[in-house]
Amino acid sequence: MSFPERVYTTKEHQAAKALVDKGYKHTVTVEGDAGFMEKVNQTLKLIETAGFTDFFRTYIRKIVEIDGLTQLRETEVAIWANKFAVENPVDAASLFIQKAYTMKEYLDGELYYGGAAEKRSVEKRIEFLKTLKEKSKLKTVKEECLRLLDMWDSSSTAF
Repeated sequence: MSFPERVYTTKEHQAAKALVDKGYKHTVTVEGDAGFMEKVNQTLKLIETAGFTDFFRTYIRKIVEIDGLTQLRETEVAIWANKFAVENPVDAASLFIQKAYTMKEYLDGELYYGGAAEKRSVEKRIEFLKTLKEKSKLKTVKEECLRLLDMWDSSSTAF
């Protein structure tokens, strides 16, 4: 059984969920210009450094460069990202993990959008940044993780 081309109908959703539950991992492909692909590859290396590669490959099949708004395309098991979203590989890595978590909830049949779902996916993003900060040996990556964590902390206390 191969992974469905799209995950839209009940049958496609059930097939995708069954494969994921059995340990299926995607070979992540990247589509875009050379600069975009270079930034995404840096981003994927950070995901690997943090130990989130298996999680990411479970829920994301491809990353596609677009001119519009960055978004998860659940039915395509893909992240559509613009060049600005990947400009900072640390932030992009945390965004990609957040989108992968949203895809997980979609496949699990949970409510994957709205306030509570957004809060859960942001928590996963923050968890990723904390893990990357601990596991990376690069001072610049650690500093950027701290900066982003401070930003997330500030934004959560604003409410």
